[in-house]
Amino acid sequence: IEILEQNYQKLFLDYTVKKNIKEQLENEKNKTLKEYNEIKEREDILQQVRILLQKTAEFSREQVKQQIEILVTNCLQYVFGSNIEFKISIEEARNRPEAEFFVISNYNGQKIITKPQDARGGGVVDVISLALRIAVLENIFSYKKGPIILDEPGKHVSSEYIQNVAMFLKHISEAFNRQIIMVTHNTFLSEIADVAYKVELKEGKSVVTKIRNED
Repeated sequence: IEILEQNYQKLFLDYTVKKNIKEQLENEKNKTLKEYNEIKEREDILQQVRILLQKTAEFSREQVKQQIEILVTNCLQYVFGSNIEFKISIEEARNRPEAEFFVISNYNGQKIITKPQDARGGGVVDVISLALRIAVLENIFSYKKGPIILDEPGKHVSSEYIQNVAMFLKHISEAFNRQIIMVTHNTFLSEIADVAYKVELKEGKSVVTKIRNED
């Protein structure tokens, strides 16, 4: 009986130790499972937020894209007539969006798509560059009230269309309530200014003369 009692005590002690170990392992398992579920829940939320941000970015990008297309198209049509428009194609490349610019010309109902540099003559690239600069300024929140500063805008625009460029700049100034400060050698462009100065080099010195001041 004494031997049986000793064996019982030994087995009971062994059982108690193993039971405690089992309870600890179960507690650790439950704790780990809880942490896993919490991490999984956070991961799901982050994934949803990522998708939301991506969709928001795509929506915002599309909105800006459309605004730029409209403004540049209006500029081109103001200068060259209604048979031309501007389009932007955005595609993902190397995990980031890349934009390609296109000019669509309509000749007798047939649409011809070209890159701006390959479009018809008359300074299309100059006009697009001018319109894009204005579009970018209008979409930068930190530069909502500053002037538009231009150096020889429309330098390569043919004489047939340069007067239209001048009137477009006048229209932009009034529409967006922005002052335009411009350096130009073109008579048509200088004539739209409310205030104009002529800078001449005389005997090695720059001489500035006010040639127009409209109040």
